[in-house]
Amino acid sequence: MKITLKKSDSVGAIASSLCLIHCMITPLIFIAQSCSAACCTDAPDWWRWIDYFFLAISLFAVYHSAKNTSSKWMGVALWLSWTALMFTLLNERLDWTHLPEGTNYMAAFMLVALHLYNLKYCKCKTDDCCITEKD
Repeated sequence: MKITLKKSDSVGAIASSLCLIHCMITPLIFIAQSCSAACCTDAPDWWRWIDYFFLAISLFAVYHSAKNTSSKWMGVALWLSWTALMFTLLNERLDWTHLPEGTNYMAAFMLVALHLYNLKYCKCKTDDCCITEKD
């Protein structure tokens, strides 16, 4: 299966958007549950592992997008955003240091924005990495 730049950017934008939605919905679910403190003090493990599922999908999307983009800064920005998202997710799980809650959201939002920007302004060196629309 040939992965083109537009496909990897679309997959990356979708995965990052779903990750962002997942992060935003988590607190609302636990507020709505109204559990006792002994019952639900933390998110279930299966729910927390979804973070890593989205991170793995976005890893492949960032890899292919960064490899095929014509803009060197875009590749660097995609990798920096992905690394920031990975760090914030691992920090949340392992509690290395205190970070503001918005850090996860900002990293995921930047990844979405960069994939969408790269999708819209795709300027490949060859036609092999971009899908061109014919009139």
